[in-house]
Amino acid sequence: MARRQKKSFMPALAILPTWLTVVVVYIGAMVWTLNLSFTKSKLFPSGAYVGFDQYERLLGSSKWIKAVSNLATFGVLYVLGCLVIGFCLAAALDRKVRFENAFRTLFLYPYAMSFVVTGLVWQWLMNPVLGVQATMQGLGWESFSFDLLTSRDYAIYGVVIAGLWQGSGLVMVMMLAGMRGIDVEQWRAARVDGIPAWRVYVSIILPQLGPPLAAVATLLTMGVIKTYDLVIAITNGGPGTATEVPAKFIMDNLFQRQNLGLATAAAIMLLMSVVIIVAPFRYASYIRAKRKAGVL
Repeated sequence: MARRQKKSFMPALAILPTWLTVVVVYIGAMVWTLNLSFTKSKLFPSGAYVGFDQYERLLGSSKWIKAVSNLATFGVLYVLGCLVIGFCLAAALDRKVRFENAFRTLFLYPYAMSFVVTGLVWQWLMNPVLGVQATMQGLGWESFSFDLLTSRDYAIYGVVIAGLWQGSGLVMVMMLAGMRGIDVEQWRAARVDGIPAWRVYVSIILPQLGPPLAAVATLLTMGVIKTYDLVIAITNGGPGTATEVPAKFIMDNLFQRQNLGLATAAAIMLLMSVVIIVAPFRYASYIRAKRKAGVL
């Protein structure tokens, strides 16, 4: 009996340092950040509480509103674009094309790069003096234009293009793995019925890719909320505030403007957005697991 209790105690003891790290570092840091957001802390933490003043200032800041608006635009186009492009690439490779391994590596390679490298690459490509525009005009297409980053109205779409180039490969790999797990008998039945390949992918294959689709959508959405280095590398938030995002707003107030209270309030708002997005996915996964186990 004592030996059995010892065996059951050892796994708990082994993961104790991990739990301590989670409680002290993660939960402790969140509680400390929440506490600072209710103070008038500037360069250093302050114990002078001001209630919800920092949140009122934040919601009244045009720069913060613009950052949230840019993030929403970027997020919708980035997630939907990656899902569509990634699915199309996966469907193309699922047709057993020649040099499939080479194409798969080529499409996935951008995802292995950091957002900083991706940003620098696309900053050069969209440079009207050195990039694609200059090259095409030098070949005779004088009216060709590819200078999105210099326009306040279109700069955010330039950031979206860079994000799509990097993120679509991840969707492709996960969708392709899901497609390869689908019974080939469905394809045989579709061929017998004369159903076009595109209709099979849209009406039969896609509805069966729910779990990998949900997983990759969650990953992409989490990446959207944390967007910082891609924007810094491409535009540094410009022109003006055309590509300002919440993470950059937080870092600017934390290190440049020395406004710790406002920065932590913005960080809490960003954390709440993560919880709002992740919670439904986690709840859906929990319900699905319970149903499979026969509990619900």
